[in-house]
Amino acid sequence: MKTRCTWCGSDPLYVAYHDEEWGVPVHDERMLFEFLTLECQQAGLSWITILRKRENYRKQFFNFDPKKVAKMTDEDIEARLQDAGLIRNRLKLYSIRSNAVAFLAIQKEFGSFDRYIWSFVEHKVIDGKRGSLSDLPATTTISDAISKDLKKRGFKFVGSTIVYAHMQATGMINDHVQECFRYKEVKKLA
Repeated sequence: MKTRCTWCGSDPLYVAYHDEEWGVPVHDERMLFEFLTLECQQAGLSWITILRKRENYRKQFFNFDPKKVAKMTDEDIEARLQDAGLIRNRLKLYSIRSNAVAFLAIQKEFGSFDRYIWSFVEHKVIDGKRGSLSDLPATTTISDAISKDLKKRGFKFVGSTIVYAHMQATGMINDHVQECFRYKEVKKLA
């Protein structure tokens, strides 16, 4: 039996996310927008709740194409507030559109969101070297800096804890505990 980070429990969806996605370095623009959007939707909720709604978010938000999302009207978003397959929080759903607009502005300024976000870690994966889950911080000085800059650029729901979760999910930091079978696999991807 494989040793995993204990946070994923035994739910097959959560285990698959842990085993296949979490911590893998992401450089694809659409995927970076998807992860950031989902992390923002998660604020105050469990990640498994978001994973269970992920496919519906993909369907309702044009597979996280930031150009299409940025063009959504208030009426489009209001209609989605009726969808039980989404987190029906008005501020969170509207933030998807405003974050898409800010995302596109960063792409225009830096050439890509990837170039912008990874510059905070000098374009290298940080090795967390975590001995146990209790070693995982909720925030770091880097997530604080990214959060502050994203907010300045108009992003919503991007507090330091959300940003740190985004860093973990997109592989900017390898926070698999060292005894987890994914730690070494993800380290090789860095």
